[in-house]
Amino acid sequence: MKPVRAAARAMLGAIFVVSGARIVLNPDSKVAAAKRVTDKVGPMIEKVDPRLPSDARSLVRLKAASDVAAGLLLATGRLTRPAAAVLAAGLVPTTVAGHSFWTMPEPERTQHETHFLKNLGLLGGLLLAAVDTQGKPGLGYRTSHALDRSQRSVSRAVDRSQRSARRAVRTARREAKIAAMSAAAGRKLPV
Repeated sequence: MKPVRAAARAMLGAIFVVSGARIVLNPDSKVAAAKRVTDKVGPMIEKVDPRLPSDARSLVRLKAASDVAAGLLLATGRLTRPAAAVLAAGLVPTTVAGHSFWTMPEPERTQHETHFLKNLGLLGGLLLAAVDTQGKPGLGYRTSHALDRSQRSVSRAVDRSQRSARRAVRTARREAKIAAMSAAAGRKLPV
């Protein structure tokens, strides 16, 4: 299964690396389409920290650079889950800004609808990559089973200590009985 995962990640990451590199080199080609989203996000970014870039061109370039970095990480099998999550988070505003087919006139509508659906398919693949544990148990499974193991371990320790305490009580009773019998026998002996 490993070769299939590696090939799928490489294929999925390739589109983000190629398109991201093109946009980093020429961000102006996407600025007009991105303004639908960046005009709404820009003021929020300025409120968070005025030093952060909030203009459409800078945001397009930053998003493209993150696509290149995350796409390379995904394609090379390094930090695949976070990389896929970053790509998925960036794909949503890109899809809304670039392929809002419902606002387009009929000749362009079909083409943008196709791209919108393609991006939904990519989003599905990225979501699968983001939750893929590569055949290993996930964190929830490992946590619940570690809890079960620790509870069983504590239960066994309590059982052992109870058995040990019962054994100590039996031994004490036996020794007390022997001591009592020895004392009684000692009193019967002539002096």
